[in-house]
Amino acid sequence: MQSRQDLLTPSLPHAWADLQAEANTADWLEPQAHRLAFADPEFLLRRETRGIRFQLEMLKPDLAQTEAKIEHTVVVFGSARFIDMESAQAQLKTALQNGQAQDIARAETAVRNAQHYENARIFAQQVAKSCASLPDEEKLFICTGGGPGIMEAANRGAQEAGAPSVALNIALPHEQKPNPYVTPELSFKFHYFALRKMHFMIRAKALVAFPGGFGTLDELFEVMTLVQTRKSRPVPILLFGTEFWQRLIDMEMLVQEGTISRDDLKLFRYVDTPEAAWQAICEFYQLKVG
Repeated sequence: MQSRQDLLTPSLPHAWADLQAEANTADWLEPQAHRLAFADPEFLLRRETRGIRFQLEMLKPDLAQTEAKIEHTVVVFGSARFIDMESAQAQLKTALQNGQAQDIARAETAVRNAQHYENARIFAQQVAKSCASLPDEEKLFICTGGGPGIMEAANRGAQEAGAPSVALNIALPHEQKPNPYVTPELSFKFHYFALRKMHFMIRAKALVAFPGGFGTLDELFEVMTLVQTRKSRPVPILLFGTEFWQRLIDMEMLVQEGTISRDDLKLFRYVDTPEAAWQAICEFYQLKVG
């Protein structure tokens, strides 16, 4: 008679054990027919296995967030080029000392834009502190692209408030590392922009778009289009910084030209303070926070 087995012992051996048994770091990228399929990078990186890679990029962040009990996020977009106020003021001080007009102008712009960094930081702090008292099923977590600038500010604010935050980074030709304020176990890296965008929307209960460039606009209009075409449920879409956004995009002109309907203007709203942004989200979901 066989010895008694632990009830919790899996009936099938873990693939990880087989992988470790065959580990050979010396030739891990060399073609090898005998290698286990899931342990063969050359095979997994073939064009024909792209669908498998799609699935893996879909599953890995989803499973990790589910295990961390993160089901609802507030996504914060914005420029990766903005810096914090302290650093911006230090740059301006140095520029004034050097007396170079071009450097002074650049530093003055950095100081002006640093206010957006500080607002994103304060907003994330407010979300984290307010949600600390909510039931687990109602908690909202900050989610960003994980890079510098506004993304760093939001992750930083959440960390300063003692809350975890999510980062959905992307592999780019120029090196982009996660900012130091991201929760390490919730820092994910993507190869495919499409899968990354999908993950932003899967758990997003609100989108807060700070001033930014092409990437910010791409992400903003992706969400607006999904909501407009009812591919996504309505969520608060907040354009932070009325002056910036109205200078950049004349939404009223789009209505006048018939390219969007007047009702489409209800898809978003302008906000200018962290308090107004958080209040808009709370009103939309009727959240009762202290």
